[in-house]
Amino acid sequence: MTNESKKEFQRVAKFIANSGLSSRRDAERMISEGRVQVDGKTINSPAININNNSNIKVDGIEISKQKNLRVWLFYKPIGSLVTNNDPENRKTIFQILPKSMKKTIAIGRLDMNSEGLILLTNNGGFSRYMELPKNDFEREYKVRVHGKINSKRLNIIEKGSKIDDVYYMPIKVSIGKATGTNSWLTMRLKEGKNREIRKVCKFVGLEVNRLIRTSYGPFDLADLKKEEIREVPSVFLKNNFKKHFYL
Repeated sequence: MTNESKKEFQRVAKFIANSGLSSRRDAERMISEGRVQVDGKTINSPAININNNSNIKVDGIEISKQKNLRVWLFYKPIGSLVTNNDPENRKTIFQILPKSMKKTIAIGRLDMNSEGLILLTNNGGFSRYMELPKNDFEREYKVRVHGKINSKRLNIIEKGSKIDDVYYMPIKVSIGKATGTNSWLTMRLKEGKNREIRKVCKFVGLEVNRLIRTSYGPFDLADLKKEEIREVPSVFLKNNFKKHFYL
């Protein structure tokens, strides 16, 4: 087999994710549930290679080949959840976004009381790539805290903390403007544990009363207004991700 022909093969779960139908994790779940067929046969393992001629169906519907990668920047407002469906019927970002974007995939999470940059994509493989810890993408946040800022508290945050048996990696911190008992901090981290910044700040006696994500890897909030969405130019994606995705 030549090197060129080897490139035609890929794992079926990756193909489903790259089609934009779901994340890779969800694709693997659908396979285990017996919902995926390859060339007319139901499969139950994601460790199956397919080629460009394979016919892939999910729930009986044939899915398309990989779509051209598209990515959008969205300023998530406070009071919305980053999810397609909420069992408690709370407001989600997909109720704010245009109807044409209901099937896009959100990269990363921000809790209901946080705001700022959310990335959206049509490519499940790209979503997985951006979220994998090994890829080391830094996130930056502007954080307003209530409480006294001192070197002892900052040192704990910057060295890493163990809270309720969970270890939080070191976070880079710089001090910004202070007003009364509130101070702005810029915090940079490379992992995204649930409510990480809020938990770490609380651990050292600081209360977060506003949290804005301003960047994620090479993507920046820039001058986006709340609830505004903007597509990332294809040339930017090619310059930053061409070696990982066919662009």
